[in-house]
Amino acid sequence: MATYTLNAAHLYGDLMNTYGDIGNILAMGYYAKAVDAEINTELVSLDDLFDPDNYDFVLFGGGQDYEQTIVSKDLQTKKAALTSYIENDGPFLAICGGFQMLGHYYIGAQGEKIPGIGALDHYTLSQDHNRFIGNITIKNAETGQTYYGFENHNGTTFLGKSERPLGTVEQGNGNNGQDKSEGVIYKNTFGSYFHGPILARNEALAKRILKLALQRKYPDADFSALNQLTEDLTKNVTIKP
Repeated sequence: MATYTLNAAHLYGDLMNTYGDIGNILAMGYYAKAVDAEINTELVSLDDLFDPDNYDFVLFGGGQDYEQTIVSKDLQTKKAALTSYIENDGPFLAICGGFQMLGHYYIGAQGEKIPGIGALDHYTLSQDHNRFIGNITIKNAETGQTYYGFENHNGTTFLGKSERPLGTVEQGNGNNGQDKSEGVIYKNTFGSYFHGPILARNEALAKRILKLALQRKYPDADFSALNQLTEDLTKNVTIKP
């Protein structure tokens, strides 16, 4: 049995997991072993109660327009609980559609205005006959870390005053193709359009979010082992043919 345990909620994982977003939790679980921690995952979907006191991490993935329309209606029943979790510094990762629906609204492919829950202060418009597709590279202003991913979205998201971007675009389009922003950070909530999934490809970000979750639940424990990247441990190793 592990010394530390995190309970994760996979929001609408049966409907919003188009690009294998569950891989983000699996990546965190992999790195958690370095500090003798494990992650238990629970699906929270349509008509399910979300209790903010039950979870240490929340993942909200992306989906197709049809699924997002269904989810957006049910999501309103969880609005107060999710907003409380976010405002109380609950670690949260939202990808693509999940990112959009934490904001005020997004415009669907047919021009319909679909409400989010307004827990975060952004909104998303729709492009006419265009999508942002391709490899993307961003740099986080706070850590100087570079994150790599793949974007595929029609929506153009514009951040609010209380939000800051996950990174500045160095290659690709990002949130809207205009202001060089990609993703969002608000308190301990992170949002992004990166598919892949993002934490499987970006160890530094995975460990950053994992450490936030562990320190929030176990404030007196030492998780400094997460500060070192796997690539640091192997960069001086010579592989013989």
